[in-house]
Amino acid sequence: MNAATTDTQQARAEAAAQAALALLPVGGPLAAGTPTSRPDDVELTGQAVRARFTGAAQGEVTIVVGQDLVDALADTPLGNLDLTQAVRPALEAATATLGPVVVDPGEVMEPADAMRSVTGADGVLVPLVEGDTVRAVVGLAVAAVVSAGDPALPVAREIRSGFDLLHDVEMEVTAELGRTRMSVRELLSLTPGAVIELDRAAGGPADLLVNGRLIARGEVVVIDENFGIRITEIVGPSERA
Repeated sequence: MNAATTDTQQARAEAAAQAALALLPVGGPLAAGTPTSRPDDVELTGQAVRARFTGAAQGEVTIVVGQDLVDALADTPLGNLDLTQAVRPALEAATATLGPVVVDPGEVMEPADAMRSVTGADGVLVPLVEGDTVRAVVGLAVAAVVSAGDPALPVAREIRSGFDLLHDVEMEVTAELGRTRMSVRELLSLTPGAVIELDRAAGGPADLLVNGRLIARGEVVVIDENFGIRITEIVGPSERA
């Protein structure tokens, strides 16, 4: 790997780390440390989640968290919480710096194996530190970037023409009135009659999502005593991304 490629991979990894650090549930504010391509330079006991991504770029991303977070997720009043779900927002934020991409569900791995996988693909690791202590690590390896002039695009269009093979595949469709973010403390304090304020104005449109991806908006209606949604807007590809 030449110097220019190394600098590009490092810049991408640093941008990914900056995007991910605010979304990691580690308890305190973090800062990005010195990037490295050597797993032995980073010491952190815990677990890692590695996921592959495709779209505007292709490659893999890894987030390593400390054992304190792993133990906390394994023993909560809400039960055993999934590590991959806990770091999912950070994974998506990290890869979103590369453009519209789709991130796979990810897999839990030993930190050393996950970091070797990233650096073995010419990727870079960025430790996230609190003072002098490493609390987490973000690793990014970009194998390819798809541009408007990329010769791979005609192949992609050819593949899309075969979507009729997927017509009978069932997808989960969700109508969403709004969202909010709450800490575990706030969730545990909920009681019958509690009111949760959402990020949507009263009377505003509801979002229609397919497998978690926004595709349309509409208004809520009642059909034979059941709720329904009347589509008022189809969301364009740029907004879906």
